Amino acid sequence: MNPMFFGAESDAATRRLTQPVRVLETGVYRGAHYYSHMPMVRIMLDLGRMEEWPSNRLPGFTDRLIALLPGLERHGCCYKEPGGFVRRLRDGTWLGHIAEHVALELQSLAGHRLSRGKTRGVKGREGVYNIMFAYEHEGVALAAGRAAIELLDTLLLDHLQGVEGLDRLHAFETPFDLDGRLAALRRLVRRTSLGPTTQALVDEARRRDIPVQRLNEGSLIQLGQGKYQQRLRASVTGRTSLIAVEAAGDKDFTKRLLGENGIPVPRGAVVQSEEEAVKAARRLGYPLVTKPLDGNHGRGVTTDIGDSDQLRAGFAAALAEAKGRSVIVEQHLQGRDHRILVVGGNVIAVAERIPAHVVGDGQSTIAALIERVNCDPRRGEGHEKVMTRIKTDAALVHFLARSNQDLDTVPGPGEVVFLRPTANLSTGGTAVDRTNEIHPDNAEIARRAALILGLDVAGIDFLAPDITRSVRETGGGIVEVNAAPGFRMHIEPSEGVPRDVAKPVIGLLYPEGAQSRVPIIALTGTNGKSTTGRMVKHILRLTGAAVGLTSTSGVYVNDCLVAPGDATGPKSARKVLNDPTVEVAVLETARGGILREGLGYERADIGAALNVTPDHLGLKGIETIEDLARLKSLVVETVSRRGTSVLNADDPMTRAMARRARGRICWFSLAGGGSMAPWLQRHIDRGGMAVVREQGADGGCIVLHRDGRREAIIWAAEIPATLHGLATFNIANALAAAAICAAYGVPLLTIRAALATFHSSFEQNPGRLNVHDAHGFRVIMDYAHNPAGLNALGEAVSGLRSRHKRSIGVISIPGDRRDEDIMEMGRISARIFDTLFFREDPGTRGRTRGQVMALLKQGAVVAGISPSSVHLIRGEAEATDAALRSAEPGDLVILTPTDVEGCWKQVLNFQTVGGGSPAAYRPRLSIAV
Repeated sequence: MNPMFFGAESDAATRRLTQPVRVLETGVYRGAHYYSHMPMVRIMLDLGRMEEWPSNRLPGFTDRLIALLPGLERHGCCYKEPGGFVRRLRDGTWLGHIAEHVALELQSLAGHRLSRGKTRGVKGREGVYNIMFAYEHEGVALAAGRAAIELLDTLLLDHLQGVEGLDRLHAFETPFDLDGRLAALRRLVRRTSLGPTTQALVDEARRRDIPVQRLNEGSLIQLGQGKYQQRLRASVTGRTSLIAVEAAGDKDFTKRLLGENGIPVPRGAVVQSEEEAVKAARRLGYPLVTKPLDGNHGRGVTTDIGDSDQLRAGFAAALAEAKGRSVIVEQHLQGRDHRILVVGGNVIAVAERIPAHVVGDGQSTIAALIERVNCDPRRGEGHEKVMTRIKTDAALVHFLARSNQDLDTVPGPGEVVFLRPTANLSTGGTAVDRTNEIHPDNAEIARRAALILGLDVAGIDFLAPDITRSVRETGGGIVEVNAAPGFRMHIEPSEGVPRDVAKPVIGLLYPEGAQSRVPIIALTGTNGKSTTGRMVKHILRLTGAAVGLTSTSGVYVNDCLVAPGDATGPKSARKVLNDPTVEVAVLETARGGILREGLGYERADIGAALNVTPDHLGLKGIETIEDLARLKSLVVETVSRRGTSVLNADDPMTRAMARRARGRICWFSLAGGGSMAPWLQRHIDRGGMAVVREQGADGGCIVLHRDGRREAIIWAAEIPATLHGLATFNIANALAAAAICAAYGVPLLTIRAALATFHSSFEQNPGRLNVHDAHGFRVIMDYAHNPAGLNALGEAVSGLRSRHKRSIGVISIPGDRRDEDIMEMGRISARIFDTLFFREDPGTRGRTRGQVMALLKQGAVVAGISPSSVHLIRGEAEATDAALRSAEPGDLVILTPTDVEGCWKQVLNFQTVGGGSPAAYRPRLSIAV
């Protein structure tokens, strides 16, 4: 069992979920993936012998399931109409599919309304299924998936009794408690859900197609990407001034500042003892209000204080909620409580807030009336819904006592009983929209107050006897300014018109026409991704752009390595997109990350598929080259409508992707000019875009066709990385890079200048055709880790053979490849090299030590190389050292390392014997230990 799935209950779940139903794996797709473009939770489930028992073979099973979860009758399933899933149950469907629908229904009952799911069999594994379903919060979804499987296991227990070979296979220690599990799921939803204010802002951002990312389990949200990112926490934005927030938090300072600028505010004083409060009361006169100097949400506020005894009680209540020792005593302004929302210096919404109250019927107690009010489905716990349930706490009882009432009092018919001194929604208050009724003077007073404090988003607490008349005539004014106002009362008031208050806040961060996304260039393919990505980065850097790059050697921002290691997955993509300096992202996108988590971005502006050859087959359900191509095609399927898909016209697998690719198609091909394929010529004749190599001396010329025009970019031999045109695979990479950058809009002169300065040096392109000539023989280091890559390297080596005496290769391949792939690597090596050193990685990936080297040697000997020319050495460093020591002046040594940086250091630090002549090769080092 996967502990990620079963969490703290893993041991119990492992005991409960015995054969025949077992959870093999779990995962979370956070982006587009092999099965869908929608984020989903995945559970790999082994049905075991239950594969032979679909639902129609279990009498009464469907009825019991529907009785427990009647909402399943609304599921349309493949029929796309209510009742469709029940039809599938009665016709017969398997437990994996049932678990998918149960998990979705449990999430819906917990508060996350979801309907999308898929269940697919795992190739080559009978009875094993990938169950996938959508989610709002992955923790809730994982818990729902766990509960779904345990619920089905419980139902099956009865049906398996008496079935020979299957009864007692499900041994539960305790019965499944559906109500308890739903309650736990609902608590989890409440704990993980965004509050109404943050959710409204997130929804508005998504409506405007602004990327949204939740940065923590609270309400800290990032909007946008790269240099265009903004952050907010509830209604506090990244542009909210800290000085303004601190000023608003000091209520006494706020009043003084506003009063000095002509804003009507109550007179008051800051006190630190009851005696000081009484003295201040004599000067100010009753009625009064007491509140913490640094409080919020109405906590510790006592209003309408009429004598010294009430004043002392109010002081104590305020002090209990104060962070420090200071309490405000101020005049009690007469009037109704209003909240005026000001955004960017404009009044956006006005709500009258009414304290929590009940209305008597002449028969019910106040306690019963409160219970009745709390039954309103719009009321919830905390900020989860638009109104909050009224709590019968000590503060409420104390407030009732001030009017000689208690919870057992029976109010008369129509009698309004207020339960709190303040009108905060967080204590059960209600709101009435008054946006269209506010007097212009009152709106201007509120607007100026926000500007004086310097708040971009402010909630002004405004007391006025009549909001339609100026407080300069009726009395009243501002009693408080809030730097993080809640939106609940405006989004869905108890009465009146809901106001779209999130729109102006998002508009403040992203004015009309402002960018929120950085351009994304995504590359995939079996070989060439890293070199092409680095070429693209090099070209874009010449435009002056700040470029973020993910690659097999790490995450780069401009020329700085910010995170070393293999960085071709979604986490690395998010690192680049979250960097506040990045202006364009170039993302190498490998199969492993897509299979594990999906894409690390929503959509790309340019997606490129370079090639697809057999590699990593037989892993994670990717059995054939067609499966691999289908997986990699996600990169072009998720290109934006106005973007470009760049495809290799010479590769049949990428050609087939054109029917699924989005945006316009730009082809690249090594076969241009007279050797161009007729279909590609037709594409160009219709004004389509293509970058091709026209044959000629020194590798030919790279040419752009676009809108019916032909424009030469650069001769292949002028690109240092092509080794004067000999490295055909780097010509193909340059074609792809030129196509990508031309589609991006880079001027051809810039593309030409950049390619002409792109070398196969370790500094510019580590591990890709790096050449070192300092030891009297030539060393080339290249990360050729699969048969296709080694074949391409072999073409370049063949062009160099005439210049060197012998070719020596250090070759390996990861152990998780198929036997035939490993042997093919050996066969290719034998055709290229005179002497071979086969090595093995420290991690054999499931194989026994020495097995990879034995298969490599077997393939090489079958291809015709003498066994005496093949040496097996276990470690990479040892194999490299042996090859270097065996080399003589004029030889060519090819290294294909796993540890690129370590291998290059080893080449640079290699010491020859006697000041120039390499040490003799020691045969004993060739023995695999």
